[in-house]
Amino acid sequence: MTVEFLINFTPQETRVALIEQGVVQELHVERTASRGIVGNVYLGKVVRVLPGMQSAFIDIGLARTAFLHVADIWSDRQNGEGARPIERILSEGQSLVVQVLKDPIGTKGARLSTQISIAGRLLVYLPQEKHIGISQRIEGEAGREALRERLTRLVPDDEPGGFIVRTMAESSPDEELAADIAYLRKLWSEIRSATTGALPPKLLHEDLTLSQRVLRDLVTDETARIRVDSRENFQKLSAFAAEYTPQVAPLLEHYVGERPLFELYNVEEEIQRALARRVDLKSGGYLIMDQTEAMTTVDVNTGGFVGARNFDDTIFKTNLEATQAIARQLRLRNLGGIVIIDFIDMENAEHREMVLDEFRKALSRDHTKMTINGFTALGLVEMTRKRTRDSLAHLLCEPCPTCGGRGEVKTARTVAYEILRELLREARQFNAKEFRVLAAPQVIDLFLDEESQALAMLSDFIDKKVSLHAEASYTQEQFDIVLL
Repeated sequence: MTVEFLINFTPQETRVALIEQGVVQELHVERTASRGIVGNVYLGKVVRVLPGMQSAFIDIGLARTAFLHVADIWSDRQNGEGARPIERILSEGQSLVVQVLKDPIGTKGARLSTQISIAGRLLVYLPQEKHIGISQRIEGEAGREALRERLTRLVPDDEPGGFIVRTMAESSPDEELAADIAYLRKLWSEIRSATTGALPPKLLHEDLTLSQRVLRDLVTDETARIRVDSRENFQKLSAFAAEYTPQVAPLLEHYVGERPLFELYNVEEEIQRALARRVDLKSGGYLIMDQTEAMTTVDVNTGGFVGARNFDDTIFKTNLEATQAIARQLRLRNLGGIVIIDFIDMENAEHREMVLDEFRKALSRDHTKMTINGFTALGLVEMTRKRTRDSLAHLLCEPCPTCGGRGEVKTARTVAYEILRELLREARQFNAKEFRVLAAPQVIDLFLDEESQALAMLSDFIDKKVSLHAEASYTQEQFDIVLL
């Protein structure tokens, strides 16, 4: 399968699109003012220890304190020790070297670990461990053992630290593996030196930029080219690739066309579609996707698809098409956490299994860790997708100031009745000569037409004049009552 990467640079942000067979499958955005911090290493300070939650809050210099659970404390697992409560491991005011596992998301602070891992091009260095692991994506027991033996020969027994062999190391010569080992050890030495005499909170090591991480982590043998629309950044990436990822350097290409790179591949349109609730299927069916704090729900509907044979066949074909669309949308929108999918009910057990198999196959192209369960008693499919950074919607959007993120606003009639109740309450509390209502034009129009009698009755009841004033700048739910 042909894969291309498009890298769009502006001074404010970097955007990367992963294209498979001409279709956008993933979008990554990194803004200069708010770079992701996953992989960064900090010298933090323990602010609070919570024995009841077996966790601690750590100050690493961000707006919100970060979160450290006892399961992510390396010292509690070393040397085969049994689990110790967090209050016996940490104390308030203590300095601690930590690494970010998850970016701050929504109201949650960053998730931390004290087990440090530093990623190179071919290897991941584990300075606190002393073992060699092999990526699960490398198949074949013989090949895995051969890689383990090669790395064991390159790592002296008397030197600390362990390694995890990454997928792209499978065909790399010993010289490149040795160079990666030396680079990672030097980087860890610099991090340790930075802690000497330092006061928390302090950033000790910052992970690579988004475009550099693409070259290091996402480029595979299936990648045909990497197009960059900035000459300056193309030169920087070329220099980085020449030093750290030489096999990627020939794939880099400077795009000099007149049309914007993302417009050329319709990426801008895909971004707009990825922010919508509704996803249309080619058959006429559609998906409704709702992202909440707790989970993401996906509802599959036949829509205008009527099929050619019978109703069961129509449902089956719609669900099969939906599996591909859902798998793509999860990657495109970077949806993580719990995902509940409500496929259209299928009576045929064989159809259900075929849909589930097709869904698993579609998800297999996603490099993010996932678990997927079968159909529940209610006919729902439950799955989880690892969440390490904000979804596309959370990154590009914010809650609507009018509805407060509900997705709905009160009707003009509901607001009008609230105003009537508020007028009665204020008339009992204040002795004003007149009350003036300031509200959105559609609410005022309702008082002048359908609800004019209700307003007149209230005015007679409180024995006060009520005047109306339309404020074009007010939202439908916004109103004020002025005492004159």
